[in-house]
Amino acid sequence: MFLSLTTVAACGSRPYTPTMPEALEIGTPKTIFAATIRDPKPAGGFGSGRTDGYHLLELTVSIPPNHKPGHLVFAGENPDPRNEFTMAGRRTFETPDEFTERLNQELLSLPQDERDITVFVHGFNSTQSETAFRAAQLTHDIDVPGATVVYSWPSLGSPLGYAYDADSVMFARDGLERLLKSLSRTKARRVVLVAHSMGSVLAMETLRQIEISAPGWADQHLDGVMLLSPDLDLDVFKSQMSRFDPVPQPFLVFVSRKDKILTLSQRLRGTHSRSRLGNLESVEDLEDLPINIIDTTAYADTANSGHLVVGTSPALLAILSAAQQAARSFENPGLVFNTVLPPPQIQQEKIEDVSVVRLLDSPR
Repeated sequence: MFLSLTTVAACGSRPYTPTMPEALEIGTPKTIFAATIRDPKPAGGFGSGRTDGYHLLELTVSIPPNHKPGHLVFAGENPDPRNEFTMAGRRTFETPDEFTERLNQELLSLPQDERDITVFVHGFNSTQSETAFRAAQLTHDIDVPGATVVYSWPSLGSPLGYAYDADSVMFARDGLERLLKSLSRTKARRVVLVAHSMGSVLAMETLRQIEISAPGWADQHLDGVMLLSPDLDLDVFKSQMSRFDPVPQPFLVFVSRKDKILTLSQRLRGTHSRSRLGNLESVEDLEDLPINIIDTTAYADTANSGHLVVGTSPALLAILSAAQQAARSFENPGLVFNTVLPPPQIQQEKIEDVSVVRLLDSPR
């Protein structure tokens, strides 16, 4: 395992991503708003260092014309906008009020039933630009309405930076709290929090500290929480959940029993036989929690990332996109993932208060 990680790290040099406005002549633009506590660089980007500063940005991502759902292709120094996600614009706001004004402008330009904000918290081993690219890919492929806001915490951006990233998650809690509270004061119809992998630890720790000081805040101000492949210990998760009263709904956890990254996480902790939340084998330990568990294992083999099946499986993305369209047609106030899928593609179990949805990869 160590040799494999070292090889990846040696091949994984990730230089500064340049801004290429001309990419918009080729690709499809996607606006990504961002808040970060990473250290700013002279060239205009942000690195992996931690800072007490709080920076607010508007990023324009160019999605290549040949993009296929579930695929994320990008380069470092010399991107090809015909084939790769490219950074086409960067704007830094001088004050939080300027950021809020621009975000409200974006929301008011949309139909009233699409004025939503999706907050994306990235996972381990991510750079600033890669986080924006992933958020653009996910929201584009599922056709998520509204504005997308990324919270970019200071990940080292290296396969060998697991311990550094785990510490950064704790460092980043106050910044995420600041962002979530500011978004609750915008003109958004709904605010949904989505977190991936180690970002789920950050999301849950932040919500826990908010709930301690302001009980019921999450239920009042969030219209859904989604944890994608969460790299979370089950005992820690249950402890965090105990602070919610009530738990914001819907509360969705996407899991896969074939998630090799989470299996590696277990081994790094010396807990080979103890599942992480994102690859749990049984829901018995969670049966008293009012959550929905979405089992995506059946799609893992055809996904481009076994650690983000819901965002990289073309077949699953097609289902979710169709469900999104159906939810919009019926003005469903719930999240796209709460939409009931056709019986041949879904199997649902009820264990006390835990709803387990198994997405089945049936013939099409």
